[in-house]
Amino acid sequence: MYGSVAGNGKLSLTLACGDYDRTHALLDRSIEPEGIDLNYLPINPPGEIFWRMLRHAEFDASELSLSAYILGIARGDTRFVGIPVFPLRIFRHSFIWVNPDAGIQEPGDLKGKRFAIPEYHMTAMLFIRGMLQDDFGVRARDVTWFRNRVERVSIDLPPEIRVEDIGPNRKLNDMIERGEIDAVGGTRPPTGLSDALKMQRLFLNPREEEIAFYRRTHIFPIMHIVAIRREIYERHPWVAESLAKAFRDAKERAYERMKEVSGLVSLPWLDQDIEDERRVFGGDPYPYGVEPNRPTLEAATRYSYEQGLSKRIVPIEELFAAESLDRYSDTF
Repeated sequence: MYGSVAGNGKLSLTLACGDYDRTHALLDRSIEPEGIDLNYLPINPPGEIFWRMLRHAEFDASELSLSAYILGIARGDTRFVGIPVFPLRIFRHSFIWVNPDAGIQEPGDLKGKRFAIPEYHMTAMLFIRGMLQDDFGVRARDVTWFRNRVERVSIDLPPEIRVEDIGPNRKLNDMIERGEIDAVGGTRPPTGLSDALKMQRLFLNPREEEIAFYRRTHIFPIMHIVAIRREIYERHPWVAESLAKAFRDAKERAYERMKEVSGLVSLPWLDQDIEDERRVFGGDPYPYGVEPNRPTLEAATRYSYEQGLSKRIVPIEELFAAESLDRYSDTF
C-alpha cells in the first residue's frame, strides 16, 4: 500500500514521472529521498500521467501539467500540493508552424486566422498564446482555435474565445492540405503533409528569438511541476522537502554526467551548447524553487486568467507547499 511505512521504516511512495536526465538518478536509485522508499514509475508520454492523476488521483506524487494545476487551484481543487520542481521546460517559439500562402509572414498576421492545437488548456499553448499577446498583440480572442483532442480537464471559456473541435470525422493534415488551417502549434511539428504544401516555422531563427525573449523577460517556460496528493502531504509534511532535495540532487548528478559524456554522444557541439546555456542563463538553466522562477510562474498564472481559463489570478503562494516558500531554507 502506497503512503504506508515500509519494512525498512521508510514511507512508501509512488511517483509517476518521465525519465528525464535530470530525474534519472531517482529512477535508478543512485539518489534516494530521505525517509522515503520511492517507487519511481517512468511513464511516457506525460499526458498519460496527467490523465491518470487529474482524473483518478492515481499516484502519491507525479509530474503534472502546470496549466492544469493552476486551473485546478483557481477552481478550489485542493487535492494536490505542488513543490517547485520542474521536470520539463521548453521555449515554444519554435513550436509554431504556418502556411505562408495564408498571408502569415509575421506573428501579427495570425489575427483572424485558423490555428490548430492539441488542447486549449495545455501548458505549451498557454505560453505560446501569452508570448503572442505580450510581444505581438495577438490575443486569444483574435484567433479561431481548432482543437484536435479531448481536454484532460474541463474548461469554461468566455464566449469571445472561439474553440472548434476538429472531431473524429476530420483529419488535421487533410484540413491543412485543403487550406482550412492556417497555423499549427503545440509540442511537435505537423507530419505526413504532401511535398506540395510546405509548412514553415513562424520564427525562422527561433533560438535567437528565444534567447532574446529570455533576456528581456526572464521567462523560461515551465511545462510541468511535481505535485503530491494533499492527504499524504498533510499526514507527512516533511515529504515535500525530502522530495525537493532529492530532485535537486538528481539534477546535479545529471549535470556531472553531462560533463563526463562529452564526446561520447552524437551531439558534435555539446560543449559549446553547454557554454552557451551558461552564458545565457548566468548559471543553472533549470533552477528549482520559487524565487528564481517567479517571473515565469507569475506569467503563467496571468496567462491562465487572461486566456479565459482561470477566473482569477492565482497567487504563487497558493501553488506550493509552505516549506518551499521558506526564505531561510537551503532546499530551494
